[in-house]
Amino acid sequence: MTKPEPPNPRKNTLGDISVFYVNALLRAVRHERCSAQPLIDQFNLNERLLSSPDARISIPRYMRLGHAAIKLTGNPALGLAMGSLSRPVDIGLAGLAALTSETIGDALEAIVRYFPLTSRNSRGQPHMAAGSSQAHFYSIRPYNAFNFFVVDSVLSTWVQLIRELSGHHHVVERVSIEYPSQGLEELFTQWFDCQVAFSAGENGIQLAEGVRALPSLSAQPALNRLLLSDCELRLKRLRSGWTLREQVKDKVTPMLEQSAPSLESVAQEFGLSPWTLQRKLAEEGTGYRQLIDETRKELAEDYIRETVLSLSEVSWLLGFSTPAAFHKAYRRWFNVSPGEHRKTLRAQDYG
Repeated sequence: MTKPEPPNPRKNTLGDISVFYVNALLRAVRHERCSAQPLIDQFNLNERLLSSPDARISIPRYMRLGHAAIKLTGNPALGLAMGSLSRPVDIGLAGLAALTSETIGDALEAIVRYFPLTSRNSRGQPHMAAGSSQAHFYSIRPYNAFNFFVVDSVLSTWVQLIRELSGHHHVVERVSIEYPSQGLEELFTQWFDCQVAFSAGENGIQLAEGVRALPSLSAQPALNRLLLSDCELRLKRLRSGWTLREQVKDKVTPMLEQSAPSLESVAQEFGLSPWTLQRKLAEEGTGYRQLIDETRKELAEDYIRETVLSLSEVSWLLGFSTPAAFHKAYRRWFNVSPGEHRKTLRAQDYG
């Protein structure tokens, strides 16, 4: 018997993802001739959660789910299998907007632009410049066995949808993957039908020549305009009502790696002078250094609770100069060492 989903689950600062992707992953597991029930039971994926259009789970929980699915199926490339089975409806309204777009370029831009409607990542959102043939995707780092499949599934889903909409198999000329090769180069090259570069600077795909301008086989301009309008409205609702404090914390989070971003660099992101940003934050009862500290604290707890990253890796991700500086800050925040806190939090969550 599964445990009921908490009525108000705690927000995870590392990010969250729609159950659309969870259902797609479970379908891939079943396609591998395995029962998905053990995963449903282990991760408390009750029917109410899986059937709710607005339900999300934390990115770390999704990563653990994917890792467990790979162990269950014995398929280290389960992310590619998930991509092979993907359908436009599996990514919600963004998928439907892509489905009805006039060209492949328009479709890919819709998928990337409206990705936040179904996923939020502390490293940032996918991006694609207008008119470009390149689309990029961010995943939580450092990489390990828990998040390889996330990159695999996202990039393969993009490519599979492009294949379906264009009617062509060879649609990308290059795939870039941040994590190191796991010995599956031949399989990845065969699946993507192009060069796949591991240990790359970014995760992304480069459309093959001429693919961006190809007409979509399911183009429906009138419906597409309606869907794009709905996507834009929902995107604005996601961001509406944010205080400057919340906007700064959101902007700072993906900039923390190795060192804390300067006030000047963050102010520039908002098109403000450092003094003006400080003044506006003061009007909301806070300051830049205080927001950096709050952001680090929130992220630290989730990294410690939700991931298997070493303490030195967490220290680097939060922008501390040394692991010792991170330990000192963690004791100030929680009155306990990060190692001891991890044991306590794990016991609470899984005991």
